[in-house]
Parts: sequence; structure tokens; C-alpha cells
Amino acid sequence: MFKKVDKKASREKRHLRVRKKVFGTAERPRLSVFKSEKNIYAQVIDDINGVTIVAASSLDKDFAAKGGNKEGAKLVGEAIAKRAIEKGIDAVVFDRGGYIYHGRIQELAQAAREAGLKF
Repeated sequence: MFKKVDKKASREKRHLRVRKKVFGTAERPRLSVFKSEKNIYAQVIDDINGVTIVAASSLDKDFAAKGGNKEGAKLVGEAIAKRAIEKGIDAVVFDRGGYIYHGRIQELAQAAREAGLKF
């Protein structure tokens, strides 16, 4: 019998593999990305203390575009970079969350780089 591949479980396995290597410190925290069908979320996390330093998402009140498209991801990337720089963070480790570096994930990363984050 043919078994259907569970895409969510596959992504979670990829994410666990990546998380073995990617670790955020206070000096260089982790920029974690999660996307759903309708929205995209980004957090800057200090894994040593287990604290989210900065967060941005397409559900924020000042967010104008839709979160389910590339333009929305670009705005979230700019917002997370601006908020992180305000907190004194200029370098991060990028955690793509098990997603392919393509589409919305790529747009978010490029927008964060253009806004001043280094990774």
C-alpha cells in the first residue's frame, strides 16, 4: 500500500537536524523563522538563557500587507532587523526552521540583511 508522506513531520525532522548545529548565544542569537499558510513569524532567540529577545510577525498591528506572500515576508524581515538593531543586536545565526531556503524564507532573510543584520 502507498503511504502518503507527512510534510510536517519531514520538516520537523529537518529542523531537529539543523538545530543540532545552530545555537544562539547572547552575543550572536538565533533568528528563527516559522511560516504557516497565511502568516510568517520571526524571533531572535538567546538559547543559553532560553529567552526570546525580539519578535515580529505578519500579525502585528502595524503590518500592512498579507503575510502569506513574499511582500509580507520582506516586511517582516525588515521589522525584525530594525527591532534587533534597536536592542543592540547586529549579528545573528539564521535558523530557517527546516524549510527550503526559497520563496518567503529567502525574502525574509534578504530583507533582514538589507536592513542591517549580519548572517
